Amino acid sequence: MKIKRYKHARRYLNFYRNIFHFRDPHQILIDGTFTQMALRYKTDIKDQMPKYLGGEVQLLTTKCAIAETESLGSELYGASLILKRFLVRKCGHRPNPVSASKCFMSLVGEKNENHYFVATQDPDLSREVHKIPGTPLVYINFNAIVLEKPSAFSQHEGEEVATHAVTGGHQTDTLKQIKKSVFGEEEQKKRRRRKQKGPNPLSVKKKKKKKVDPSQMRKKTEEGKTRRTRKKVKIAKHVKEHLQQKATAENR
Repeated sequence: MKIKRYKHARRYLNFYRNIFHFRDPHQILIDGTFTQMALRYKTDIKDQMPKYLGGEVQLLTTKCAIAETESLGSELYGASLILKRFLVRKCGHRPNPVSASKCFMSLVGEKNENHYFVATQDPDLSREVHKIPGTPLVYINFNAIVLEKPSAFSQHEGEEVATHAVTGGHQTDTLKQIKKSVFGEEEQKKRRRRKQKGPNPLSVKKKKKKKVDPSQMRKKTEEGKTRRTRKKVKIAKHVKEHLQQKATAENR
């Protein structure tokens, strides 16, 4: 399962590198919900994140994200301590901090030109991130860091970029490469040899036996008997002559 998760991460990263030109070190914006989940499942973010993404990373947060985590009370005290260990990116919301989701979306902007990753467990923030093409989303599933599959907006933007970048017959090849980087190679279906089929049992009808009237059977048998009695018997020539002579003698 771990190997499969790493393979998916490599494919998705290749997509972001080829289409949106992401490069190391990867800048990852982290909020309090992500650090709280990491604390619950004892996940070392500084150690696991570079290994999972396969390169250098910059773990970032903002004053707004820290202030929001601290305002949620003592239950997130440990999460706020972890958050304070990361580099603080200036967001321009001082002295009136906003929510972490609004703060992160203001940094990402409409096109994510600074190539930020967003690490969060907040479903509302995740939905907003999905709408920005070329914005990778990272979350924790139990004790494992997971890079989410590129959203539909990112995939659509990737196809448009590839279409404008190439012309002619190379378009399909480039699109195939993009899909391959996201979904991997498609398994080739093995051709099955067709077996010789026998005749359809429904099409081969059995010969129906003709029903015969019993009265007709009697007639046939009677006719057969009469014919057999009326058959002529061949008599020898000398016997015929003898019978004729006998008949003429009796007449006299």
